[in-house]
Parts: sequence; structure tokens; C-alpha cells
Amino acid sequence: MTDARLSHGRASLAFGFFSQGVAFALLVTRVPAVQDRYGISDGLLPLFLAAVPILAGLGSVLTGRMVRRMPASALLRWSQPLVLVSLLGVAAGDRMWHVAVGLGVFGLAVGALDAAMNMLGVSLQRAYGRSIMLGFHAAYSLGGIVGASLAWAGAHFDLALAVSYLPVVVVLVPAVLAASRWYVDGERGPGPRRAEAAEGGVAFKVLAPLCLVMTFAYIGDSTVSNWSAKYLQDVLGSSEELATVPYNAYMVTTLVGRAVGDLAVRRFGAVGVVRGGAVLAAAGFAVVAGAPGAWAGVFGFTLLGFGLCVIVPQTFAAAGRLAPGNSDAAVARLNVFNYVGFLIGSPLVGALGDVWSYRGAMLVPMVLVLATSAYARSFGAQPARYGGGHERPRVVDVGRGGNEV
Repeated sequence: MTDARLSHGRASLAFGFFSQGVAFALLVTRVPAVQDRYGISDGLLPLFLAAVPILAGLGSVLTGRMVRRMPASALLRWSQPLVLVSLLGVAAGDRMWHVAVGLGVFGLAVGALDAAMNMLGVSLQRAYGRSIMLGFHAAYSLGGIVGASLAWAGAHFDLALAVSYLPVVVVLVPAVLAASRWYVDGERGPGPRRAEAAEGGVAFKVLAPLCLVMTFAYIGDSTVSNWSAKYLQDVLGSSEELATVPYNAYMVTTLVGRAVGDLAVRRFGAVGVVRGGAVLAAAGFAVVAGAPGAWAGVFGFTLLGFGLCVIVPQTFAAAGRLAPGNSDAAVARLNVFNYVGFLIGSPLVGALGDVWSYRGAMLVPMVLVLATSAYARSFGAQPARYGGGHERPRVVDVGRGGNEV
């Protein structure tokens, strides 16, 4: 595989991650507008919101099965435009079943998209022979910031959802289709043998530690996205304007941490980076729980961004390393626990906040994220077994002993 082809594949996949960040942020940050448009009651809204990650988990499972017979690039090529177009379905309807169908299509497609993107990322990292996964997720974080900013502009100027979404869809759909021509799949063995390996799957006991890590990381992430504003305003007494700062700070530090994270992995190894990230994230939750005022809370959520940002990309990379001959199936299975953590996190913190206190509730994701360090050995206990030959002579990139990606 030539260096030029790998470089083109890396750039096109990074753009895919960026586009997905834009699309997801556009949806989740305009939930109140969706609720108002369709007259969805507060009691019914959680059911709609829960349906998206549940269907996304199903989409990820289906992708794990479909990839036995077609390359991950083909699944990514059709799922990404479908995610974008489904935004218009959510925005342009006028009846309850319209938004139900739109969110259903979005959920299924986004599960396939998340799984396929990370499959290609893992195979490209193996071909490069060094850590590049954090860079892809940095592109996703940048897309999230852009999407949230576009959503803010739509709300600020009181634009209809369809008017707000349409220009983004018109620009991104042809762009992702054009970029998809440069996607690079991993090596695929003979069809029957590959199918047989996929049928056997990856032993769950091998992936179980990584599944727990993924769940804990997304419990932490969903806590920030769903509760940071309320926590700052209701518990720490901030203004409504200041309450919007923690999530923005979290997104920015997530972007910065992922932008430099690959360098840290090459220098210190995946085990050290994951342990450091877990400790830093736990410290962030501890600061939030004990914050005497609003700005201390903002600082805590900022620490969280630096800590959590490295864990998810390295979890996908570790799954690819543990199952080098069946990494697509491993990534698809692991991706389901992204949505498990998302489903658990927000209701867990809300329930604990109601029956106990929101300060105390912040200690639960703190403990769970800190527990990630106990599983850090799963991120580099065996040789990385990178394929290809690209940049492999650089020993510091490949890693040694217990520090491989």
C-alpha cells in the first residue's frame, strides 16, 4: 500500500469524522426546537431520545454482520449521507410519526457510521504502524464545535430547523461522497475464511475489559453533556450565560487533547496515556463535586475534557490490536457500549441527584472513570502487531514492551 494512498485515506476519513461531529451536534443541541416543533411532551421526550442510542446500537451490531460480506468503506459511503439527510427528515416534518421516522433512520445510520469509521481508523493505524486514532477523533471534536456553533446561530436568529439544517446538508453530502473515493480498507483475506472467522466472532472475555472502559468513558461524557449546565446553575449558582461555558470548555479541551494525544501515545505508550487520562478525568469530577463556586466548576469540567478525550480512541485501537485478524467485528461489538454508556449516564446522575445530591452524584462517574486505570493493561499488554510497513522503522512510534497501541 503506497504512502500516497494511505495519506489520502487518512485525510478522507478525518473529513468523515469531522462531518459526523457536525451532524451529531446539530441534532443534540437543537432538541428543544425539535420538541417545540412537534409538540413532544416532557414525559415523551426521554423515550424519543433513548430510541436514538438504542437504534444506533442495533445499527452497530448489523454493521458487524454486514462487514463480513462487504468492505467497511462501502458501509461508511452510504451511511454518512443517510445520517445527514435524516436531519432534514427530523426538521421538515409536521407530524409526530415524521420525527419518529427521522430519528429512527438517524439512529440506525449513525450506529453503522460510527462502527464503520472506527473500523477504517483501526485498519489505517495498523497500516501506518503508529498511533493516529486520536487525530480522527480530534476531527470529530472539531466538527462538534462547528455544529454546535451553527446550531447556536440558528437559534440566535430564530431560523426554522429546516432552514438551519439545509445548507449544511447541501454542502456536506456531496463533499463526503467525493471524499469516500479515497477510503482505504484493511487487508481482507479469502472470503470463506474471513466469513468463518467472523461467525466465530471475538471472544467476549477478551473484549470485556474494553467494553467496561468504553461504558465508563461514555457515562462520564454524557454526564458532562447532559448535566454540566444544570449543575453550574442550580448547584453552584451561576448565571444562565455562564452555565453554557462548561460544555464549550469541555469540547475545546477534548479537541486540544486529541490533537496532541497521538504524540503522547508514541512517546509514553497507550497504557500510560490511558492511566493518565483516567486519573485526570477523575480529578476533574472531584473538583466539580467539591467546587465552592461556578468558576471552580468550569475548571473541573475543563480537566474532564483533557482526561476523557484519550480513552475512547485508544479503546478502539486496543480492540483492533487484540483481534488483528477480526478487528472489524471487535470494533462493531465494542461500539455498542458507546451507546450503553450514553443510555446509563444521564439517568444515573439524574436519579442520584434527586434522591441524594448532585454533588454526590458526580462522585459516581468519578469512581467509574478511575476504575479505567485498573484495565489499562488491556491497552498494551501484547505486541501491537501492526501491519504494513509505513513508518515502522521509527521504534518510538511502534512502541515496545507493555506500551504499544
